[in-house]
Amino acid sequence: MHTHAALITRFYDAFAKKDGAAMAACYTPDVTFTDPAFGLLRGVEAGAMWRMLTARAADLAIRHSNVEANDQSGRCDWEADYTFAATGRWVENRIHAEFEFRDGLISKHVDHFDVWRWSGMAIGVPGRLLGWAPFFRSAIQKKARGQLFATMTKEGVPRPA
Repeated sequence: MHTHAALITRFYDAFAKKDGAAMAACYTPDVTFTDPAFGLLRGVEAGAMWRMLTARAADLAIRHSNVEANDQSGRCDWEADYTFAATGRWVENRIHAEFEFRDGLISKHVDHFDVWRWSGMAIGVPGRLLGWAPFFRSAIQKKARGQLFATMTKEGVPRPA
């Protein structure tokens, strides 16, 4: 197994154990992370996001598969099943992740998933009706980032410049 494939596996094994700190340790200090829920996060923001999500996850189940990697890039598919805390609704999210590596760590991480599908499960009827709309997606991102930045402030983690 390529060392970067092993790194991806270590990242998702830590996620399955709800160990956000171990996940963050797989990233370079200047990592960029992007997904539909949070948008672009840089450096410590990405690690703080995983710590926040794993700390809040009472019934999280994580599975990953199709791990591929070489010296420059990698990818995998992963699934997250959990209760969305804000609504109490069950979510089965299917994600495709793409990675870039530097110095034996993840320097770029992009998660792709169907926001319309996710919002229908997580939010219910409003998500099914409006999950495709840019303003609705923007509202989801604003709320997620607000929760992240509040958590970072509480932890005393400074935001990157």
